[in-house]
Amino acid sequence: MVIFQTWGQNKKSKKAHPIIHVDSKCMLLQIWQSVCVYTSRVISVTFSLSFSWSFPLLRTVRVWLKRDSGQYWPSIYHAMPSPCSCMSFNPETRRLSIGLDNGTISEFILSEDYNKMTLVKSYQAHQSRVIMILFVLEMEWVLSTGQDKHFTWHCSESGQRLGGYRTSAGACGLQFDVETRHVFVGDHSGQVTILKLEQESCSLVTTFKGHTGGVTALCWDPIQRVLFSGSSDHSIIMWDIGGRKGTAIELQGHNDKVQSLSYAHHTRQLISCGADGGIVVWNMDVERQETPEWLDSDSCQKCDQPFFWNFKQMWDSKKIGLRQHHCRKCGKAVCGKCSSKRSSIPLMGFEFEVRVCDSCHESITDEERAPTATFHDSKHNIVHVHFDATRGWLLTSGTDKVIKLWDMTPVVS
Repeated sequence: MVIFQTWGQNKKSKKAHPIIHVDSKCMLLQIWQSVCVYTSRVISVTFSLSFSWSFPLLRTVRVWLKRDSGQYWPSIYHAMPSPCSCMSFNPETRRLSIGLDNGTISEFILSEDYNKMTLVKSYQAHQSRVIMILFVLEMEWVLSTGQDKHFTWHCSESGQRLGGYRTSAGACGLQFDVETRHVFVGDHSGQVTILKLEQESCSLVTTFKGHTGGVTALCWDPIQRVLFSGSSDHSIIMWDIGGRKGTAIELQGHNDKVQSLSYAHHTRQLISCGADGGIVVWNMDVERQETPEWLDSDSCQKCDQPFFWNFKQMWDSKKIGLRQHHCRKCGKAVCGKCSSKRSSIPLMGFEFEVRVCDSCHESITDEERAPTATFHDSKHNIVHVHFDATRGWLLTSGTDKVIKLWDMTPVVS
């Protein structure tokens, strides 16, 4: 067990105070060179930058640099004209794009020493709060989604709006594939929309929906050509876009909504973080199975006992109707007596024990119950995450206004 110390900012004092955290596997390090923004929580973070609204100075952008003492102190306090909602930072160009509550995207260039930020241009991208920003260096495009249910993209050189698309609901998931120019937009209705972008137009490719709650996070792997979507229904779905077979793999490992998804290409591991404070590392280098569709039946498909709405069979057999359940392994409709057992089915994405029928419970081997994910407690309700695959570092921000830097190399390797 390793104990590390990070430094936070006291609301009433400018003095730093230690934040102690204990974890058994993921090592908690200090805050890295960062920029942050607070209202009552840290909104967004990245390794070159972290982003928060701080008390009492609302609407501020802060750049944190590591001093010779080893502590991190703000080098920039920049006040914005409206509350900040999201950001995107490109380390190659040191370009920082900040989304505001008034629908504006402000673009800054940071100096080489990270002690100055200069406003370059502003885009009136949306009619209300900007939810997501994505800067595409190869195309010189700034992609964004807003609460006005619009996806837009602008030319970062001229500032000209190139086009837009109205989504079915507010979108909070956004990913882009440079090779095909496909953009993936996940919205609050649980739908994922795929658009094909041209220089000044876009066309709808397809839409798909597998979540019962809104999409809260997207992650695209351009190598394997799979899309991961996280949702407020606590689940993750892996959509096999490149396989062209419509395969969708479900992952169940959180007790609250999934806040962020990151993918380590070199190890084929997915890192998911949730509002429950959980950090889950999924091994995607295994042959996973699709969950079966739940079958419809008026009686138990094991013992043939009628369900409570099957009045005819209840009358004929003089038996009381039973409640319907479903086996998570075979998908059959069963009664409680025929599905009294519980089991984890990791290859189907069920890392926790779920209901299975008695016959499936007997068929599941110990090898099939072997976990394919590791679970870690961040000790705070995570709001935003940034993963640096090169160093194996994970940066998390929470509702507690704390930014934590994790060394993930013990589990992502």
